[in-house]
Amino acid sequence: MYERFYGFSRKPFRLSPDPAFFYKGHSHGRAYAYLRYGLHMGEGFVVITGAVGTGKTTIARALLSSLNPDRTLAIQIVSTFLAPDELLRMIAREYGIQTQGLSKADLLHALGEHFLRAVRQGRQVLVIIDEAQNLSPESLEELRMLANLQHEGKALLQVFLLGQEEFHETLKSPGMEHLRQRIIASYHLVPFDEAETRAYIEHRLQLAGWQGDPAITDAAYARIHAYTEGVPRKINVFCDRLFLHACLEEKHEIGEEEVEIIIREKEQEFDFRALDGGSEPEGDEARETDGKVRPLDASGSRLARIEQRLLALEQRQERDRRRLRLILEALLADDDVDLERLLAQLRSRSVS
Repeated sequence: MYERFYGFSRKPFRLSPDPAFFYKGHSHGRAYAYLRYGLHMGEGFVVITGAVGTGKTTIARALLSSLNPDRTLAIQIVSTFLAPDELLRMIAREYGIQTQGLSKADLLHALGEHFLRAVRQGRQVLVIIDEAQNLSPESLEELRMLANLQHEGKALLQVFLLGQEEFHETLKSPGMEHLRQRIIASYHLVPFDEAETRAYIEHRLQLAGWQGDPAITDAAYARIHAYTEGVPRKINVFCDRLFLHACLEEKHEIGEEEVEIIIREKEQEFDFRALDGGSEPEGDEARETDGKVRPLDASGSRLARIEQRLLALEQRQERDRRRLRLILEALLADDDVDLERLLAQLRSRSVS
């Protein structure tokens, strides 16, 4: 909804990875360069690791979107604790190979023939495994054996492994020595620093057609970075909520105050103690001045606070529902409706 209010051509902040918005910050640019280097080498394994939400999948999709399908036969698989045979069958299905009724030997033969045809056509074969930390040592060994397939001294398959930080521990285990020797490049992604967080936000906004409305203050950028820790997925989720709030409140400048509002909202979403003003008193806090411990009074101030907070939440939800219903009705009735003027009218109604 805020895209229309601010004149954006598309939504700048989404949860799903979108290669069109890929931002080559220092760490992400280096990870992308390592993948390109791996493609140039045409053999072995490349490993990219990083914490949850740091952009591993987006980097892989940016790479895939840049490849010429006439020269590279590439697939991307998300690992979900696959057994070795299941992994092989998933790879085969992604390449369009029928797997029903095939024994493991037949399956390996079919994969080898498929890879060989591609190489003879001048195409490079690439498998990208996302969430590689979910793979068992046995599945990784199966991948290594598959990547050993060669024709006239040339590797038929190359594998890129993307995983969370714990994947390092798997690779360090004693049984992974043969796989470690096949890794030609490895890189660990780190979150953005404060300057990169700002550049990342502005990069996405500019791709969506941002012309400076809303303006974002330096303090707001700094607070966003501090709260999201420079993790791209956290930034996207937070900024999406922030821009929706700014739209509903008709803001044309986002400052630290607006950022703090969203921080409080997000913290209260999963902090159920906020409804009763904190945790139950323990020890000395539950003891009266006469030294006697008394039970909590369910009809006292604590219950009143809960009722007040619930009432405030219900009133806010009802107000937002009314606003959204009126906005949708107006948009359905007239594609050229002045959304900014409509929001001003709705806000004046809620004040009066």
